[in-house]
Amino acid sequence: MKFAIAALILILILSLIAWRSMLAMPGRSWRAALPPLTDSQRALAAELRRDVVAITANGPRTVPETLAPAAAYIERELIAAGYTPWRQRTSDGDNIEAVLHGESPAIVVIGAHYDSVDEAPGADDNASGVAGCLAIARRLAKTKPRQTIHFVFFTGEEPPNFKSATMGSYVYARRYHQSGATISAMLSLESIGYYDTRPNSQRYPPFLKRFLPSTGDFIGFAGNVGSRKLVRRCIGAFRENAKFPSEGAALPQLIEEIGWSDQWSFWQFGWPALMVTDTAPFRNPNYHNAGDTPETLDYERFARVVDGLVAVTRALAS
Repeated sequence: MKFAIAALILILILSLIAWRSMLAMPGRSWRAALPPLTDSQRALAAELRRDVVAITANGPRTVPETLAPAAAYIERELIAAGYTPWRQRTSDGDNIEAVLHGESPAIVVIGAHYDSVDEAPGADDNASGVAGCLAIARRLAKTKPRQTIHFVFFTGEEPPNFKSATMGSYVYARRYHQSGATISAMLSLESIGYYDTRPNSQRYPPFLKRFLPSTGDFIGFAGNVGSRKLVRRCIGAFRENAKFPSEGAALPQLIEEIGWSDQWSFWQFGWPALMVTDTAPFRNPNYHNAGDTPETLDYERFARVVDGLVAVTRALAS
């Protein structure tokens, strides 16, 4: 009996050590008061609001006909930024890609899905991710990165395609896998505009509550164990360049929630990928319902996050 108790205690200790190692990240999360927005961040906040309003203007985006206005807007904005976007047909609409060519054939993918569920205008999930991806693309358009950057807007992330071979991101990743391409990193921008500074406003999947903050005022970087180096690199770059709360985790895929977006598709082909997220249903009461509207987002915090993600993308492509 004593041996069994000792063994159980040892297992619990080892499990605790393992969990802490999965959550150990470089740098420190910003915990002081947020500094005043810079002029460029104020302009970015207005830009993000404009994009979210435009993408959600025609209601839920679920089938090719209702996705078309958002797709046309994304395409126009990419062209205005100097890109030549192309479309990839999927079963439920078109993936849209813009390429910033670098010196190396290795590819960094910055992606976001632009579909929503039937009931929701989808401002946070995921017009916020689309707006963030557009903002990064605009700010890097005239740079010359070492690695090539693909800005990709996916369709078919939501059910019934979710975590299946018909997801737009799976169709996209499979194409590049078949071509023999090397994707060095993939960032899925998934619901990045909702923040809540009230105590106990943040919830978590089981086992994570004791390790992470209880206030929903941070941005999260979440990947699988195989993407741990990428998670650490991204959150390290973010913390070096952004005065904003951030948390990171590289967790086993047995925790289903860790694969709740387009990064899942890239894991199927062995590529490092992570999700940048405000944690969506674990914070936002409007998740997947009619309340997910543009006025519910915090554009000032949203702008601080995207400003940091521009620096992260530069670091990955360098």
